[in-house]
Amino acid sequence: MLTKKFLSLIAVSVVFFCTGATAEEPFMEGELIFPLESWHNHGSTIVECPNGDILVCWFHGSGERKSDDVKILGARWVKATGKWTKPFVMADTPDFPDTNCTMIIDQEGKLWLLWPTIQSNMWESALMKYKTSTDYMYPVGSPKWDVMKIMHIKPGDDFEQAVRKKTEEYFKGQEVPDRAKEWAENNYKQAADKLTRRLGWFTRAHPLILDDGRMLVGLYSDGFSFSLVAITDDLGETWTFSEPIVGGGNIQPSFAQRSDGTIVNYMRDNGPPPKKVLVSESTDRGETWSKVYDHEILNNPGSGLEVMNTENGDWLCIYNDLASGRHTLAVSLSEDEGKTWPWTRYIELRKTGEGSFHYPSIIEGTDGNFHVTYSYFIDRPHNDEEKGKSIKYATFNREWIKAGDTPD
Repeated sequence: MLTKKFLSLIAVSVVFFCTGATAEEPFMEGELIFPLESWHNHGSTIVECPNGDILVCWFHGSGERKSDDVKILGARWVKATGKWTKPFVMADTPDFPDTNCTMIIDQEGKLWLLWPTIQSNMWESALMKYKTSTDYMYPVGSPKWDVMKIMHIKPGDDFEQAVRKKTEEYFKGQEVPDRAKEWAENNYKQAADKLTRRLGWFTRAHPLILDDGRMLVGLYSDGFSFSLVAITDDLGETWTFSEPIVGGGNIQPSFAQRSDGTIVNYMRDNGPPPKKVLVSESTDRGETWSKVYDHEILNNPGSGLEVMNTENGDWLCIYNDLASGRHTLAVSLSEDEGKTWPWTRYIELRKTGEGSFHYPSIIEGTDGNFHVTYSYFIDRPHNDEEKGKSIKYATFNREWIKAGDTPD
């Protein structure tokens, strides 16, 4: 019998390049969307268009929030040709950084692009925007945008009290270090200020659309170092906002939904070690959230991740599976709605210092396979690679994941 260790070695060393594979044959293949370059390319998001094309966008420039040349670029994998187009502009506010984009196609087939424009070169000055398109399936070039709006974020006049309540709930039963007390006091002051609590929120992971059409957009603030959910029941005509989701530096929310309707929120751990995926749950369609807790299994080094429901009821989580470092990128599969994660496979497995492979975005395609993009940073060239940054695309099937680590 093959041992778990031996199967893990197979998972690391073997990649099947078999585009014509049947559903029973494990396969994974990947490619850079554009060649490695010195420009900063980061924070990608992916959707599949109704015609089978794949649309990806990310932010590009000489840096991030401190660089006024940052814009949102996109590229399209055209099903008819099987090739990626050259990058094109999706959003650009002249002389302001446009960053952390996400996309979704709603129940009416409308494409959404959501992203923040940074007003004063600090994350705390982020202003959320979104635009939509009903005309976006082209062999080249950007979608034709129908409308662009500002998402005016108004957490409510009771926000300070809500932040105090949720913080006290989180601290209850713990020995609270002085640094955490200072963080909490600073948050109370920020929450009491009307302008501060309305700015600095922005996106990372895919929104979630519920069966009744409600859309949940995960937001987070680096100023507060916690999360919030924007909610619309009328496709963006009006917005309401959840109570704050306050924990130990829980940011960049991503959602999956259990069969009983509970929404589970996996978040990046931006707090002190030990580093784990941070979790909170909602039983009222995203309006209130449970106390934030550490995931018992999944590690997180303080980097972006996504969790998702699959068509057959499984859950996938794509993440850096380390307590520190971003040199491995893993995808894990759960068949019991996140209680256990017995299968893990590595999309990237490198040594410390060779590179960073992070901020993944994942969808399930109409072909039944999974499609992923992620930031691909090479710090120390390996084999024939050059130093630089790009966005990488990968696709694989469920069988490929299960050919990795297996249950005991």
